[in-house]
Amino acid sequence: MAIRDILNFPDPGLRQPAAAVSVFDSTLKSLAGDLLDTMRAAPGIGITGPHIGESRRITVLELVPGEVRIYVNPRIIWHSDELKTHEEGSVSMPGAIEIVERPARVRVEYQDIDGVPTVEEAVGLLAICLQHEIDQLDGIFWVHRLSRLKRDRLVKKWEKQRRG
Repeated sequence: MAIRDILNFPDPGLRQPAAAVSVFDSTLKSLAGDLLDTMRAAPGIGITGPHIGESRRITVLELVPGEVRIYVNPRIIWHSDELKTHEEGSVSMPGAIEIVERPARVRVEYQDIDGVPTVEEAVGLLAICLQHEIDQLDGIFWVHRLSRLKRDRLVKKWEKQRRG
């Protein structure tokens, strides 16, 4: 496995919807391994194919060290009306963090690394992370969930930090 370069905001690749995965083979498993190594090196707790320039619907999460979760072609099929706020950031915008409001619970349909269809209900940090990464796979970068004012302030601060 390898640590890959991460696209930085505002790279246009982060705003493109990712293509569905149709072949579940050693190449996909290798990509998942690269994503895991890259995410750990960043460091982060979630990463998608688009973060490393691979327009494929795959995300890797590791919310607890050693508990790796791989979701291929994930999509939200239900979400609660109850909302929850949580601090979010991205491996593509290191150091930038802001509060985002999202549904507290979600049900996600996806395939595992071998292509086996699965449905999972998630709450708490897992629900937040799944929504965040699925947004990324849909071409929605997390800062676009913020108000225009918050987004503009955050982007300006991040760009200044990057230059400095």
